[in-house]
Amino acid sequence: MTGEALSVRDMVVVFDEFVALNGVSLSVAQGESFGLVGESGSGKSTLLRAIAGLNSFESGTLTVSGKRYEGHRRDRDFYRTVQMVFQDPYGSLHPRQTVDRLLLEPLAVHGFTDVDARIARALDEVGLGSGFRFRYSHQLSGGQRQRIAIARALILEPKILLLDEPTSALDASIQAEILNLLEQARKDRGLTFLMVSHDLGVVSHMCDRLAVMRKGQMVETVSVEALEKRAFSEDYTRDLLVASEGFRRT
Repeated sequence: MTGEALSVRDMVVVFDEFVALNGVSLSVAQGESFGLVGESGSGKSTLLRAIAGLNSFESGTLTVSGKRYEGHRRDRDFYRTVQMVFQDPYGSLHPRQTVDRLLLEPLAVHGFTDVDARIARALDEVGLGSGFRFRYSHQLSGGQRQRIAIARALILEPKILLLDEPTSALDASIQAEILNLLEQARKDRGLTFLMVSHDLGVVSHMCDRLAVMRKGQMVETVSVEALEKRAFSEDYTRDLLVASEGFRRT
């Protein structure tokens, strides 16, 4: 990993006087897979949405591939570089559009002309053949829908993927398949991941480093190796790890 793919400095997000993010900072290197963990309401998804431009931020800085962005405005170059995969594949795909239309739209927005080849390649990459091209989302299983969502994110050949709990809405039997698909895409394409998850097991499998969030702030940043060795400095991280492991029989 060389260079910095994404940097957030002192980011503040406020909703109706509620401070959702309070001075959050992080840096993700090119080719790194970086995890965000914390209890519900800690600000993980808010941070991803602020980076993507879906939420505005009141102060702080966002730098992506050396270019600085403010508020919620993003240019076309940003979306060629950064794409997001959402938690719920049932809500992220338009129910009245075929898979073909869903994949065609970003290509048309960005002026690509070789659309047939790109759509076929995208479907192959996520393990779905051309037979899925003219189906509607209600004709797909949850895992197939998330594969289409990933194909839509990858079809513009971005450098950075924002992953907001990409498997939590799926059956346990399908989760590993989607995680392996994402990891293979990262290796093949040299992608950078910023991944939100409530599951420390998923993060330790997928990520190189992780940041622990609580009440809109960063608690600490640790490597996966440090997490496995329980080498962290904050009691909250320790409590979060215990909660993630669940109850044990005695």
